[in-house]
Amino acid sequence: MPKKKQTKQPKMKPIANGVIAGAGDIVEQPIASTIEENFMPYAMSVIMSRAIPEIDGFKPSHRKLLYTMYKMGLLTGARTKSANIVGATMKLNPHGDAAIYDTMVRLSRGYEALLHPYVDSKGNFGKFYSRDMAWAASRYTEAKLDPICNELFKDIDRDTVDFVDNYDNTMQEPTLLPASFPSVLVNANTGIAVGMASNICSFNLREVCETTAALIRDKDHDVITTLPAPDFSGGAQIIYNEEAIREVYRTGRGSIRVRSVYQYDKSQNCIDITHIPPTTTVEVIIEKVIDLVKSGKIKEISDIRDETGIDGLKITIDLKRGTDPDKLMLKLFKLTTLEDSFSCNFNVLIGGVPMTLGVKDLLNEWIAFRIECIRRRTYFDLNKKKDKLHLLEGLKLILLDIDKAIKIVRETEEEAEVVPNLMIGFGIDKIQAEYVAEIKLRHLNREYILKRTAEIEQLIKDIEDLEAILNSKARVKTIIVKELKEVADKYGKERSCPLLHISEADTDVSVEEEIPDYAVNLFFTKEGYFKKITPQSLRMSGEQKLKEEDEIVSVVETANNTDLLFFTDKCRVYKAKVSDFADSKASVFGDYIPAKLQMDEGENAVYMLNTKDYSGYLIFAFENGKVAKVDLKSYETKTNRKKLINAYSDKSPLAGIAFCEIDSEFVITSSSGRMLLLHSGAISLKSTKNTQGVAVMKLKKGHRVMSIEPYAEGRFSKPSRYRTRTLPAAGALPSQEDEATQLSII
Repeated sequence: MPKKKQTKQPKMKPIANGVIAGAGDIVEQPIASTIEENFMPYAMSVIMSRAIPEIDGFKPSHRKLLYTMYKMGLLTGARTKSANIVGATMKLNPHGDAAIYDTMVRLSRGYEALLHPYVDSKGNFGKFYSRDMAWAASRYTEAKLDPICNELFKDIDRDTVDFVDNYDNTMQEPTLLPASFPSVLVNANTGIAVGMASNICSFNLREVCETTAALIRDKDHDVITTLPAPDFSGGAQIIYNEEAIREVYRTGRGSIRVRSVYQYDKSQNCIDITHIPPTTTVEVIIEKVIDLVKSGKIKEISDIRDETGIDGLKITIDLKRGTDPDKLMLKLFKLTTLEDSFSCNFNVLIGGVPMTLGVKDLLNEWIAFRIECIRRRTYFDLNKKKDKLHLLEGLKLILLDIDKAIKIVRETEEEAEVVPNLMIGFGIDKIQAEYVAEIKLRHLNREYILKRTAEIEQLIKDIEDLEAILNSKARVKTIIVKELKEVADKYGKERSCPLLHISEADTDVSVEEEIPDYAVNLFFTKEGYFKKITPQSLRMSGEQKLKEEDEIVSVVETANNTDLLFFTDKCRVYKAKVSDFADSKASVFGDYIPAKLQMDEGENAVYMLNTKDYSGYLIFAFENGKVAKVDLKSYETKTNRKKLINAYSDKSPLAGIAFCEIDSEFVITSSSGRMLLLHSGAISLKSTKNTQGVAVMKLKKGHRVMSIEPYAEGRFSKPSRYRTRTLPAAGALPSQEDEATQLSII
């Protein structure tokens, strides 16, 4: 690697008359090198030492806290004040007491965020499902380690993991905890680093242990058969979608839909919500429901309140008379976080490298980590037993002649010569001689020595067994499986979150606001003004008020619960509902559509269409003589999109738009005065909105199509004059009789 360029430190400028020479000068500092030297080390520190958990399931802040509590004797002792724990943790974690206490709260039983809490707490530790329920100060609460922490620390003194110096080199701390179960998946863990994040959902302890054991036995084991879905401490329902869960298991990314649990109290006519998703809080839900009621989107609720108490979470919703509770809850699931998605991102540090792993890969990494822990523990035990055997073999030689040993010690003139003389007298090494020399006088009897040397045979067997374990990977895996079963039997419990098998039809229930259905009259003007007037109001009204030189181009009798499509001169269509507009009167101008629908500057509405089921066809006539026939279904969208682009072709200016439910005849007029009677059945239907259409009218140079309009029976004295058998056609000039009829109409 190239050597890093050394930055020269500027020399101190001389001071003259109290002013530093060169003060105020601008010094160029390259931004790239500044970021590299300052920001990158910070980003690396956040990723490696703060936000991303490691294979043991803990971030450094968690590990430092739990290890401090372990060293304080809080695994078996009584609880102590949380302030004492926070203070002691500062020896390992150089942060403020608030940050350390916050970490302890989130690991506590009282906070209820974890399936298997690591801290046994007493006092007010708040609740994870409440944003406003603050925990008490550390001087008021007490804590100790939960019994499950025995599985985290039982092998820590047997060289199972590495230890490093703390930040000031005054004590040592473990780099990992030798957890005997996959704690990385048992409890939820969230962290936001720089440029990456981690969000691991929790799983049932018994299911995780069974799955890990099955993977050890069969590397091709299908994980989902023993680990059907995540499990959350909140106890909400998991909407089971096998495809989505398999995606999470395979890639470590995806989302799990979680739905609240509720009960209907018929006597009180209210709904009690007792479990909510882990991604939301009581306050967020209540605020959203209140907003929905105020906006009129939900009309079945008379009151909502938080009744959370000593029995746990409870949100009560009072219903109006005649309300269907199940139907209402389907609406609330759609519109609030009573049903929410947990976004999974299984990003874990493996050997100091952040990796996003699926469940199977993550468990395999944990198995490899645990195999190393067992091997290190076995090697540690083997050396201890070998050392003990070595000492006892020396003691056994003393049994041959105790009197000789006593005589050697008694007749040795200098204390420093006792050990060498014993080595010579019995043919033992220095370590054995030191051990014999340190035996108390009261133990220099045959009974004591026989009892101690009786252990030799058992030690030899143990050493052989430990060596066999080190030489057999299968034996190591058997030990792991046995320990997993013990953990599952001792700490396992039933699932907190039931699985809800539900079809897409049930989850995608329409929760649109019930729109009042009544008759209305719609008016649309040339300048883009729109009015919605009820028949009763229209009967009582006088002349329609319009702007100067404006005129009504469309009048429709319809219902309030239908859709509106406004086509513009920019090849776009804006969608709205009739109910979006307030009832108006003839005496006002009405709503200006470009402003109401937030059209672009200079964009104008040129045609209005009203529909309920999107049946029928649109006929687009272009100035170049082409006509397009488009199925109205092409403008129907599953989502509530308000604007569609490419509503019609932009290859030629638009001459006019017409609508027909069934194929019928239309009159096309050109600038030369010629007219063509076109039957829409002669044009093939297209589903592509911006189709260019087909040539219908032949035009002489300099002329263009002016308009298209439905043909009214009786308009022409001889309609056959304007019809044609082949397209395109030039059309015909109107006869004198038809011109007179047209003038009389005008």
